[in-house]
Amino acid sequence: MTETSQKRVVAIVGRPNVGKSALFNRLTGRRIAIVHEESGVTRDRITAEARWDEQRYELIDTGGIGMMDRATTDDAIVRGTRQQVDVAIQDACVVILVTDITSGIVPLDKEVARLLRSSGSKVFVAANKADNAGLDGNTTDFEVLGFPVFPVSALHGRGVDTLMSSVIHELPEGQPALAVDGLKVAVVGRPNVGKSSYINRLLGSSRVIVSEIPGTTRDSIEIPFVIGEGPSARRYRLIDTAGMRKVGKVHSSVERFSLFRAEQSIERADVVVLMLDAEQGPAVQDKKIAATIMENKKGCVVIVNKWDLAKGNKVTPQEYEKALRRVMFFLDFAPILFVSSQSGLNVRKSIDVIDQVATQISTELTTGLLNRILYDAFDRVQPPDIHGHRLKFYYATQTGVRPVRLRVFVNDPKRAPPSYRSYLLNSLRKTFGLEGAPIILDFRSSHEP
Repeated sequence: MTETSQKRVVAIVGRPNVGKSALFNRLTGRRIAIVHEESGVTRDRITAEARWDEQRYELIDTGGIGMMDRATTDDAIVRGTRQQVDVAIQDACVVILVTDITSGIVPLDKEVARLLRSSGSKVFVAANKADNAGLDGNTTDFEVLGFPVFPVSALHGRGVDTLMSSVIHELPEGQPALAVDGLKVAVVGRPNVGKSSYINRLLGSSRVIVSEIPGTTRDSIEIPFVIGEGPSARRYRLIDTAGMRKVGKVHSSVERFSLFRAEQSIERADVVVLMLDAEQGPAVQDKKIAATIMENKKGCVVIVNKWDLAKGNKVTPQEYEKALRRVMFFLDFAPILFVSSQSGLNVRKSIDVIDQVATQISTELTTGLLNRILYDAFDRVQPPDIHGHRLKFYYATQTGVRPVRLRVFVNDPKRAPPSYRSYLLNSLRKTFGLEGAPIILDFRSSHEP
C-alpha cells in the first residue's frame, strides 16, 4: 500500500455522547457501531472503508475522550480508550471533531481541540444534533476552537453533504487500495477468556483494549490482517467480539446489542474460533456458544487460551483434549489448539490451523468416490429396520460449499434416524478428513422431482 493511500484516513473524535458513532454509521451507510445514549459505549477504534461522491477513504470511529490531557486515572478501560484515540489521530489525514450544538461548547471540547492542534491534521468541527435550521446560529459558539464549523445532524443526515465536501477536498490524490474481504474469522467466547489479548498478540500491536474487567469489548471489531506479500499474501478480517454472556445475565440494552452483534459475527464469518479459558474449563455457556456455531454451520477451531496458567495443574494437552471432547462431543470434528496469548505459545500456529479449516469448508468432493464411500458404508452397517422397511441408498452429489452440502437420494428420508446419519458422517470424515468443517446431509426421496 502506498503512502498516499495510507493517508486517505478520516478519524472521528470528540468527548463522550456527542454522536460520533451515529455520524460514523451515517458516513458508512451501515449500522456498524453501536449507537446508544449511554456514554462510553465505543471503546476501541472501529474502522471501515467508506465512500463519498465516488471518493473512497478509510473512516475511524473512536471512543469518547472523557478526561483532560494532564489528568490521570487508574481505570484501564479509560486509559485504553484514550490510547486508541491517540493512535487514530496519528493515522488520520483529516479529523472530524464532533460536538453537541444543543449543549454548547464545554471545557472538554476545548481540551480535545487543543490536542488536535498539535496533531498536524486538518480538522473540521461537526456541530452535531442540529436537527433544524433554527439551531444553525449556535455554530458561532464553536468558532473559538479555531477550526471550520459545520452544523450537522447525524441522525437525519442534515448538513453532512456540506461537511464531507470539505473533508474530501483535503484528502490526498489517489484512491486507497480496494479492501479485500479476505477470510472472515470471528473470535468468540465468554467474557474475559482472552479474545482481545489473542488478537493483539497475533497482530503484534495493542489494536483492541485488554482489561481484566469482563465486558471490556462492547462491539464487534473487524481488523484487516495480511500475512506475506504479493499474490501469495494471505488476507484475513479478524473479528473481535464482545463476551457472550448467558441471556439471563444480560441486563442493559448495550449488553443486548453486544450479544446481538456477536451472534451476527458468527453468521457472517467463514471460520469461527471458539475460545475457552484453560483454567476454568468448558462451562454451560461455552456449550451454548458452540451450539450457535453449529446452528450456523460454520467452520470451527477450538482454542484453549491461558494454557501457561493451566500447566501448573500437571495435566497434559492430550488429557485435557480427551476430557474436553467428552464434554463437547458435538464439536468432535473441530481441531483443538492450546495457546497462551501472554507468552505467544502457538498463536502463530493458530493461523495455519484456521487456514486448514478454511480449505476444508470449501472442499469439493469427487462424485465417484463420494458414492463409493456411501455404498460401502451402507454395505458395512445396514440401516435399522423401521416398521418393516429399511433405508435404501441410490446416489449422492455435492450441492455446495461453506458448508459442505451433500444431497443424498434414498427411498424414504424418514427412515434415516439421527444415529445412522451420524454413522454416515463419520464414514465420510474417515475418508475425506474435513477437519473443522460441518457437513450437511440433505436426504431426498428419489421419487421427488
